[in-house]
Amino acid sequence: MAPSTVLAGARVVLPSGTADDGRVIVDGTRIAGTASPDAEVVDLSGHWVVPGFVDLHNHGGGGASFAGGDAEDVLKGVETHRRHGTTTVVASAVTGDLDFLARHAGMLAELAQQGDIAGIHFEGPFISPCRKGAHDEQLLRDPDPAEVRKLVDAAHGHAKMVTLATELPGGLDSVRLLAEHGVIAAVGHTDATYEQTLQAIDAGATVATHLFNAMPPLGHRAPGPITALLEDERITVELINDGTHLHPAALQLAFHHAGAARVAFITDAMDAAGFGDGRYLLGPMEVEVSDGVARLVEGGSIAGSTLTLDRAFKRAVTVDRLPVEDVVAAISANPARLLGMADRIGSLEPGKDADLVVLDADFDLVGVMRRGAWVVDPQLG
Repeated sequence: MAPSTVLAGARVVLPSGTADDGRVIVDGTRIAGTASPDAEVVDLSGHWVVPGFVDLHNHGGGGASFAGGDAEDVLKGVETHRRHGTTTVVASAVTGDLDFLARHAGMLAELAQQGDIAGIHFEGPFISPCRKGAHDEQLLRDPDPAEVRKLVDAAHGHAKMVTLATELPGGLDSVRLLAEHGVIAAVGHTDATYEQTLQAIDAGATVATHLFNAMPPLGHRAPGPITALLEDERITVELINDGTHLHPAALQLAFHHAGAARVAFITDAMDAAGFGDGRYLLGPMEVEVSDGVARLVEGGSIAGSTLTLDRAFKRAVTVDRLPVEDVVAAISANPARLLGMADRIGSLEPGKDADLVVLDADFDLVGVMRRGAWVVDPQLG
C-alpha cells in the first residue's frame, strides 16, 4: 500500500478558517485524518493550500470548445483548466439547433459518466433576443417545457443547469420542470422586470447567470432583475472576475448585498482561455480575441471570457481586497454545494477528494492536485 503524503507548513484554508503552519494529509485519492508512519512530507512553507476550484460555467479552453467540439476537444479544454486549478468543471453549451444540442449532450454525458466533467450546463437557446450577447438570434426560442425536457433527457441525468429568460412564454413552467428534476434553473440573458424575476425565484430559480451581464441595468424606478437576484437569499450569483465583465465596484456591490455565501466565481471561458489571441468560433458565432478580451466579430458584444480561475482568485485577493476565506467560498465551496457535490469536493476535509491548489505568497498558482495526483507538481516548479 502506497504511503500517505503530508503537505506541511502552508497556510491552509479550512471550513473553520485559515490554519497557519497547517497540513493536509493525502491518502490515495482522498484527504485523510491521520498519516501513515512512512508518509512522504512535502514542505510548502510560505505557500497557501486551498480547495480545488469548481467552475459552474465554462465553454472551453486551450483552443478547444465544450460547446461544439468532440470528446477529444472537451478533454483538451478540461486539462487546460485543470492546470489552472479548476479540478471540477461543468461543460457549458451555447445556443444551437435543438437536435444538435441533444446529440452533443449525449457525448458530454458520457464524459460526465467517466468523471471527466461534473455535468452539463445549457446556456441557451431559451434566452431573450433583447439580451442575447454572443448567441445566434436566429436560433433562440421560447422556453417550451417540452423542449427543455428534451435537453434534460438527452443529458442522461447529467444536466446540472439551464439558463433561461424566465419572462418569456413557458419560462415559469420550465423553471418548475427543472426544479422537479433536480436541475438548477438559472436566470440569465433576460429582459425581465424586478417583479417577473421574483416570480421566477418563487417558481424555483436558484442561480443568476453572470450577474449584471446580459440583463437590464439596475435603475432606481425600474430595479430590474439585478436587485431581485441580489436581495433574495435563495439565489447564488455568478460573477466573472476578469476586470472586463465587471467594474470592481459592481463586484463589491454583489459581495456586500449577497454575502460571500451566495457568490460563485465562474470563468464563462471560451476556447481561447489559456491559449491566446486570434479568431475563434463560439457555437456558430465568430469571435475575435484581442489582448485577452473576446468579442463578436459582428457587433462587438463580449463573447465569454479568456479567464482561468487562478487569475480570478488572485484578482479577488490582490485587486478587490477580499478575504481569502471569502474567495475560497466563492470559487470552491459554494459551487460545490450548488452542484450537490459538497460531500466530495469544495473544502479540505477528511474523506473528501484530494483536490487542492497550492499558491505562493503572491497568490500565483504553483501546484494543483486532483484526486491525489499532481496535475501541476509544486516540487518541480
